[in-house]
Amino acid sequence: MAPRPQNVVFSRPLAGLVSIVMLSLVACSSEKTESSTVVAEPCPKRAPVEGRSLMVATTVAPITSIAANIAAGTGTRIIGVVPEGTNSHTYEPPPSVAATMEEADIVFINGLGLEDPTRELADANLREGSVVCELGTAILPEDEWIFDFSFPEDGGKPNPHVWTNPPMAGDFAALIRDSLSAADPANAAQYEKNYDAFAAKVEALDVAMMTATATLDPDQRQLLTYHDAYAYFADNYGWKVIGAIQPSSFEEPTPREIADLITQVEESGVKAIFGSEVFPSSVLEQIGNETGVRYVDVLRDDDLIGSPGDPEHSWLGLMRFDYVTMIEALGGDASALKALDVSDVGLDEAEYPQ
Repeated sequence: MAPRPQNVVFSRPLAGLVSIVMLSLVACSSEKTESSTVVAEPCPKRAPVEGRSLMVATTVAPITSIAANIAAGTGTRIIGVVPEGTNSHTYEPPPSVAATMEEADIVFINGLGLEDPTRELADANLREGSVVCELGTAILPEDEWIFDFSFPEDGGKPNPHVWTNPPMAGDFAALIRDSLSAADPANAAQYEKNYDAFAAKVEALDVAMMTATATLDPDQRQLLTYHDAYAYFADNYGWKVIGAIQPSSFEEPTPREIADLITQVEESGVKAIFGSEVFPSSVLEQIGNETGVRYVDVLRDDDLIGSPGDPEHSWLGLMRFDYVTMIEALGGDASALKALDVSDVGLDEAEYPQ
């Protein structure tokens, strides 16, 4: 069991991996697959940096947003290296990212196999004493990994999208706080203050999502999406993932797979299926047309809302947008979510990540 960051109060026990129901046509291997995502020390601490502010590199936008919230008011510089709207699973960092890695004191990545090329570039270019922290690998024990349609067990990599589950994103924030405090002890009190404020917002989001879920008919708490980005979210809030149209190869599903998905949607009685604003899907649109089910094409799992400086341009704003979209499309009441304050914690204009 991987150690939890200190003072973490977010993660509730997962309800059981068998509750995630994926396409019956995809058979996962029953044998344990050794995964390259396991690392001996997923989040080592950096020794204190003297005489200057920290420079931190991050990968996907949700991690960049969380890190920026914890670092607000400290002078720590946050640089996100994965452009928003990019497929993070297939992203190959350009040579220019190597220069960022050479300057970074800490590199925060999700891990769990999400950003292997970026991790390799960091390992090859980090200066002496700098560290890579795999947040997802650190907070998610291997016995809680989820394998599914886009991430089959025989592929060796679990579903990495832990940040769409608020308690786990709260664990990210605690780990970032501890990492920054170790490298910059002079600002430890500010990191702790920021974490406390951010943690309160995460808890409010968690409570609001439970409240909104309770307004849905139990048979509507089902997701067919463009990508398996909500498995840990679904497990936490008692939802069921009935399928995802993007397989592990990131190619289009076969006609047989599409036909099986159409059958699943018809049998489920679900009111809506969900596509991506960033990666539109003609397949999902076809499934919606053939089943008479509403196709909602605006979800996004790592592309923040709006632009830097906008009130909703944050991990919090992204999650609220997705959850409101899901709840309302499936016939529930999202008013508890809409009432949330999703603005960043203490960031001024000069501190928004680059």
